[in-house]
Amino acid sequence: MFQALLVLNTSRGSIDRIELADLSVRTLVGDVRSFPDGIVYDHVARRIYWTNMGIPDFDPALPVDDDNLDFSPKNGSLESAALDGTDRRRVLPVGALTTGKQLDADFAAGQLYWSDREGRRVSRVGIDGTGLTDLVVNPATGDEAEECVGIAVDPIANTLYWTQKGPAKGGRGRIFRANLALPQGQTPQTRTDIVVLWDQLPEPIDLWLDTDGGYLYWTDRGAEPAGNTLNRAPVPDRGEPGRAPEILARGFAEAIGLTVDPEARIAYVTSLGGLVRAVALDGSSDSVIAKFEGQSLTGIVGIR
Repeated sequence: MFQALLVLNTSRGSIDRIELADLSVRTLVGDVRSFPDGIVYDHVARRIYWTNMGIPDFDPALPVDDDNLDFSPKNGSLESAALDGTDRRRVLPVGALTTGKQLDADFAAGQLYWSDREGRRVSRVGIDGTGLTDLVVNPATGDEAEECVGIAVDPIANTLYWTQKGPAKGGRGRIFRANLALPQGQTPQTRTDIVVLWDQLPEPIDLWLDTDGGYLYWTDRGAEPAGNTLNRAPVPDRGEPGRAPEILARGFAEAIGLTVDPEARIAYVTSLGGLVRAVALDGSSDSVIAKFEGQSLTGIVGIR
C-alpha cells in the first residue's frame, strides 16, 4: 500500500510529499517554476520524473488564472530527481515539447510516455533522454478537441490510452485507444488503429489503468453533473465501445491528478482548488486528506 503521495503544486512551483501515516506535508523539490503537470515514480531506481507545461504567455491586465494562460509557446520540458529531491536532472530540455501533461512509464523498458496538449500529440522517450518519438500527432486545426491531456500505457497488452478533453465545459471530451507500436508503414499523423472508446464526455483529464482489475479510471473537470467527477469503466474488449462510466465521486474543484492504490482500494485525486481527496473504490468513504489553501495542484503519484 502507499506510504506517501507526491503532488505537483503549480502555484508554489514545488513537488510536495504527503505522509499518509500522519498527513504531514513537506516540500521535496522547490523552484519548479515551469508549471509541472504529470509525475511518475520508479520504485526500483527510487527516482521521480515529471513534465513541465512551460512558461505561458498571459495578459498582465487580466487575473492570472487558467483562462488567461496561453501555453502555446514551445517551452515545455521533462525532468527527474532522486526521491529525496536531490540529483535533479533534465531528461528533455526546455523546448523539446510544447505543453507536457500527464506522464506514464514502462520502467522495465526504460520508457516515459506523455501527452502534449498544445502540441496535440502523444510521445515517448527513454529515461536517459534518448529516442524521442511521437506516437500520435493530431492536425493543427486550432480545434481544442485535438489537444491531448491524459495518458495510460499497458506494455503487456501493447496498448496506449489517452484523453482529449476538448474546450472547457464543452462536452466534447474523448478517450482513445491505439497500439503502443505504430502500424508498419504508417506515421503518427496517418495511423489507422486509433479508436474512440468514449466520446461526448464533459472534459476528461487524467487516466489511471488497473490492468489486474480491468478498469480504466479518469478525472473530469467539466460541467456538472457528469463533470468535476472521478469516473471508472471496464476496459472494453477489442472492437467494443466503452460502457457508460460509473461516477465514484463528485464535487471536485476542477479535478485533475489521479492515482489509485489497488491494495488499499483508494483513489487519490487532486484539484486546481488545492485539495487532495481520498475516495474508497467501494464508495464507503470520501475525505479531504490535504488542503493547499489558495494553491493549484496537478499531478499525483503514490509511493510504496
